[in-house]
Amino acid sequence: MKVGVLTGGGDCPGLNAVIRAVVRKGVQEQGHSFVGFRDGWRGPLENDTTPLGVDEVRGILPRGGTILGSSRTNPFAIENGVERIKDNLAAQGCDALVAIGGEDTLGVATQLAELGVKVVGVPKTIDNDLSGTDFTFGFDTAVNIATEAIDRLHTTAESHHRVLVVEVMGRHAGWIALHAGLAGGANIILIPERPFDIDTVCAQVESRFATHFSPIVVVSEGAVPADGTGMTLHSGEKDAFGHVRLGGIGDRLASEIEHRTGQESRAVVLGHVQRGGTPTAFDRWLATRFGLHAIQAVHEGDFGTMMALRGTDIVRVPLAEGTGELKLVSPELYEEAEVLFG
Repeated sequence: MKVGVLTGGGDCPGLNAVIRAVVRKGVQEQGHSFVGFRDGWRGPLENDTTPLGVDEVRGILPRGGTILGSSRTNPFAIENGVERIKDNLAAQGCDALVAIGGEDTLGVATQLAELGVKVVGVPKTIDNDLSGTDFTFGFDTAVNIATEAIDRLHTTAESHHRVLVVEVMGRHAGWIALHAGLAGGANIILIPERPFDIDTVCAQVESRFATHFSPIVVVSEGAVPADGTGMTLHSGEKDAFGHVRLGGIGDRLASEIEHRTGQESRAVVLGHVQRGGTPTAFDRWLATRFGLHAIQAVHEGDFGTMMALRGTDIVRVPLAEGTGELKLVSPELYEEAEVLFG
């Protein structure tokens, strides 16, 4: 069997670990051959391929990013996109496809599976917002990077007696903010699932200063104020999947806090630093296991499925289950953290 492999969406620590596991097991144990498609769905759309064998995956386990490249190409937004993908898969002699990606990439895979393409999905997102799986690889690395940044910012905040607002990724889900904020000892955590009241935030800031310590505020990029003004947009442009580019809530919040409290405030935007570089041991472990189980699903002909972590087990769920709705932070989890605010 010849199997195509692609990685789509934002880059993420652990992508290379998945590719390596798929190829190593597929070649050495099952006798399959592989072809890599470059830059997400653009690869099969334009028949842009690269050799993918055991030699090509040597040494990539600890590397961040993806050796196959990535993009946010949406074949369903391109005229005859689906037909071109089917034709190019046939031209390459591909019997199946492993798609590694998040909500958008696997959303395309779900639709293609319904149209007869033999595809297996591997969930990837640093936001940890894919339903059907307890965790996605890349999330642990992002949380560790954000936590280290918060640890370092505490000393700067204390030295200068100022508020530091740390903006982390999280368009619709606040998993990174919640985990990194708790681990880093943040005094306020603001997430998209819970619109925040600026007066309450400022009261918590002043409460922290009253104890002669300086506050750290961690905010997801998609957090919104309760006054209904909506998300803070970097620009009005949208990508191929209709997502606007977010950014600026950290600066907006820092400015408002300083204006209302009189306390000097600064914003720190971690941005793409969160999803770059070497994956943590947990992400390498999870990504490798996802890859091993994904090629087993291909080998058994169990298409239209996505790998998922349930407890410590890797299970298969329908692709539609993984992409049907976002996994959000529950009110109960957020209320646990609120005890530590201020």
